[in-house]
Amino acid sequence: MSNLAPAAAPEPCAGEPGPRPTLEALPGRLTDLGGLPIRRLLPRSRRRLVGPWCFLDSYGPLAFSSGKPMDVAPHPHIGLQTVSWLLEGELLHNDSLGLEGRAGPDMLNLMTAGRGIAHAEETPPENAGRLRGLQLWVALPERTRATEPAFDQHRALPVLELPGGRATVIMGSLGGTQSPARAFSPLVGADVSAEPGRRLVLPLDADFEHALVPLQGGLRLDGQPLAIDTLYYLGCGRRELPVFGETGPARALLLGGAPFGETILMWWNFVARSLEEIVAAREDWEAGRRFGDVEAYRGPRLAAPPLLARPVAGP
Repeated sequence: MSNLAPAAAPEPCAGEPGPRPTLEALPGRLTDLGGLPIRRLLPRSRRRLVGPWCFLDSYGPLAFSSGKPMDVAPHPHIGLQTVSWLLEGELLHNDSLGLEGRAGPDMLNLMTAGRGIAHAEETPPENAGRLRGLQLWVALPERTRATEPAFDQHRALPVLELPGGRATVIMGSLGGTQSPARAFSPLVGADVSAEPGRRLVLPLDADFEHALVPLQGGLRLDGQPLAIDTLYYLGCGRRELPVFGETGPARALLLGGAPFGETILMWWNFVARSLEEIVAAREDWEAGRRFGDVEAYRGPRLAAPPLLARPVAGP
């Protein structure tokens, strides 16, 4: 999914990991795109990164009887992985490698952009008439960000069963349960389900910084009720996360990772390290170079937005 509301100029994003446990609430910034409600949770002015996670949009829920609520025409990416995760509905991925991936709930579409790839995402003609999902990006570290592009789909992911609930491990590792998804940094991404009226204790890596995003139902943490589509930054140093399912089914996204340690530059769909790199990627896209064509998509591709190519201030 493209960043459909980019800043005019590149934005430096540096990790500022909290050295100790905290609870910092960042409500999603609401945007409506063609009737599809989207809430931007990362990056925000107060929190740019959580480990290597650098972008998070929550979209829906939406019910529809006709049309194509998700229709993101071909667009380019560099320097990141896109993570597409659905709670309801269907999504069709096509890319410039000629690969296709139709996904539904509990299936992971993972695209590694590396040095450059183009893709499109849309609601397929045969669908359930509902849409609710998450789009995340993982910044690639310097040593691997020019890797060859790739696309992987995982239809079955491991589940960590715990008293009071369970966690589907989307990426990385949680409590010794390892996702098969390709990752380039130490991280975790998990879809957590808590049973109503039960206490669920999630095991955490104390060296990671973490965040929790409630998605459905009612959850309480540290005695505080949590709001849907709000990113709760948890800092570092937690070895466990006890949550209480108040109303069910309660569901949340757990994100975490080792503090990234690199300052990235984000603009539109590019994660880079310099303004010159972004200018070159934009020019290549507009000139039809580097990224290839998404031949399976019927329609024009997205044009790059205007770029305010001013000197980029440090973070």
